[in-house]
Amino acid sequence: MYWILFIGTALASWIVSAVFNSRMKKFSQVALDRNMTGADVARKMLKDSGIYDVQVVATGGMLTDHYNPLNKTVNLSESVYASNSVAAAAVAAHECGHAVQHAKAYAPLKMRSALVPAVNFSSKYVMWVLLGGMLVINTFPQLMLAGIVLFGLTTLFSFVTLPVEIDASRRALVWLRTEGITNNSLQPMAESALRSAAYTYVVAALSSLATLIYYIMIFTGRRN
Repeated sequence: MYWILFIGTALASWIVSAVFNSRMKKFSQVALDRNMTGADVARKMLKDSGIYDVQVVATGGMLTDHYNPLNKTVNLSESVYASNSVAAAAVAAHECGHAVQHAKAYAPLKMRSALVPAVNFSSKYVMWVLLGGMLVINTFPQLMLAGIVLFGLTTLFSFVTLPVEIDASRRALVWLRTEGITNNSLQPMAESALRSAAYTYVVAALSSLATLIYYIMIFTGRRN
């Protein structure tokens, strides 16, 4: 059962990642009718949403785009920040969608933010705890159980992330169409780009769940 889940999620992850990269590359070559870069799109969406305390900044690397609620910055990778492509507009608007969520105290975002300290702690120690737990499972099963709980936190975080990402994309797409940033021919491209990005989060959550089930099977199997 686990191997079916593992192979299935690994294959799905590869397919989704390949589709996402392909679509982003394709839509990165399609320019907006309006001469707006990703940075321009982000600043306009923030202004239109009544958000004036969030800065738009460029960050290095590829696919490093994110919203930081701690210092209130929309961080756009260089290829998004300076590009006037459909892909750049979609990504920039998506990250601003998170800023809008923050401003409106969107419940799933608040829950995800509350989980961050626990998940950061878990990510540092969970593999060591699970490894130690498997070695002493017959004499000290509580250690393995603690590892499962820690890994469960990361799985919960993955699933809480799903509505946050999907809602940010929804807000982005509505705004892009309403403000005329994308027209009838460009809007489907923006939708396709953000939909393929959302699938990566879905697969990541399912993969985490499959791994959690695997550890639970080890715990129950060896205990029995």
